[in-house]
This record gives sequence, C-alpha cells and structure tokens, in this order.
Amino acid sequence: MGGIFLSTGRGFIMASLKKLQVTSKLGPKFTIESRIRDHVVYVDQPTPGGADKGPTPLEYLFVALAGCIGSIGRIVATQRKLNVRGMEITVEGELDGEVLMGKSTANRTGFQGLTLTVDIDADMTREEKEEFLHEVDRRCPVSENLLNATPITLHVR
Repeated sequence: MGGIFLSTGRGFIMASLKKLQVTSKLGPKFTIESRIRDHVVYVDQPTPGGADKGPTPLEYLFVALAGCIGSIGRIVATQRKLNVRGMEITVEGELDGEVLMGKSTANRTGFQGLTLTVDIDADMTREEKEEFLHEVDRRCPVSENLLNATPITLHVR
C-alpha cells in the first residue's frame, strides 16, 4: 500500500497516493505526441513554425486548469447534492514572449497571473456560487500545483 504520512498535530494519518504518467515524444518540428492511457493527444505550435496539429503546451495548461475546475465542480455538486446544470470556465493569462524566446530576462518566464471567470448555471445566490467556487478551487490539484511551488526533478537518459 503506497502512501505518505501527514502530521495532524495529533499523530499521523496515512494518505494514499495516485501516480499519473504521460509519455510524450517530440517528432518533426514542434509536434509532440503524448500517450495517456488509451488516448493520443498532440501538442504543437501554430504555423509556420509548427504544423498546428494540436494546442500549444500553454493552451493545454489552461485546458487542464479549466478541466480540473469543472471536474471538481461536478464532484462537489454531487457530494453537496447541488443542482449544478453546467459551468462555463474561461482561463486567461499574459506572459512575456520575449523571455520565452530567450530575447529578454526582464520578466519571469511564466504568466504574470491567471484569471478564471466561471459562469455557474445553478439556482444559487452569488454568495453561494462564490463559496462553491472557492471550495472547488481549494480541492483542484491543478490549481494547487499552480499556486504552490511543486518540485520538479529533471533526469536525462
């Protein structure tokens, strides 16, 4: 049984870990093929540099965040027996393309910030929707990984 020990101040509890893995291969130009379970997805860059076979890595980051907010939203709604008919989630952010291309070091490489705009289709007050969304965000692993520094270990084979 895999797991980690978490200190609660009153002893330790065992938390199970779930391992996720994606294998990706860079092909011609910028096309990257990723295999996820029985699925194949492509990452690419727009033309003329890429073949535009799929979203860019940054667009996938936004898809991952919106997808996580939506998925956790459905889980929270089900657990709380809320009739959430749907959610429309828009993710926006700006970054300095000059830094990304190695032409500048004036700003950070990543986004200056991300903005999520969520339209929740449910019979709830604005305050109830805000409380619901805060709980969803708190439980979303993608959002948590973006908010907090997650160590990345690089290995070369």
